[in-house]
Amino acid sequence: MTAPPVIGIAGWKNSGKTTLTVRLIEEFTRRGLKVATIKHAHHDFQIDEGETDSARHRRAGATEVAIVSGGRWAMVHELRDEPEPSFSEMLARLSPVDLVIAEGYKREPIPKIELRRRESKSKETFAPGDRSVIAIATDHETEGHGLPVLALDDVAGIADVIAAHLKLAQQS
Repeated sequence: MTAPPVIGIAGWKNSGKTTLTVRLIEEFTRRGLKVATIKHAHHDFQIDEGETDSARHRRAGATEVAIVSGGRWAMVHELRDEPEPSFSEMLARLSPVDLVIAEGYKREPIPKIELRRRESKSKETFAPGDRSVIAIATDHETEGHGLPVLALDDVAGIADVIAAHLKLAQQS
């Protein structure tokens, strides 16, 4: 099985990564594509807490807990002393899709859209040093270094750049 096309959404804290990712999911879904995401978190996050049965299983020591219903399923894996899985390992775990959008893997050597926003925590740029950046999405005037520069809210335009770069066919 070949890996699906992947696009990264890269930017610093408060650059709008999640907002753009959600809007791109909606746009590509509207275009008939099946989309999956991989989100990198830099902090300890809770997916199943409280007194649910599955949270109790995990706290009791289960390294993996599968939660299954008629509407969805989820797998929670506790790393304990294991290292964080690589991006490619997580990509290999996904079901077949037309496109994977990776949010937060700014150092991963995958094609990516760089977000630049006035409210970002850092003004450090990735392009031109990161050759995997294919375009810049911004809310202000910025140097593109030869790359397409799009308005951060031009979701259809950003999706068009991604579709052209990854040679995605519209499904609908």
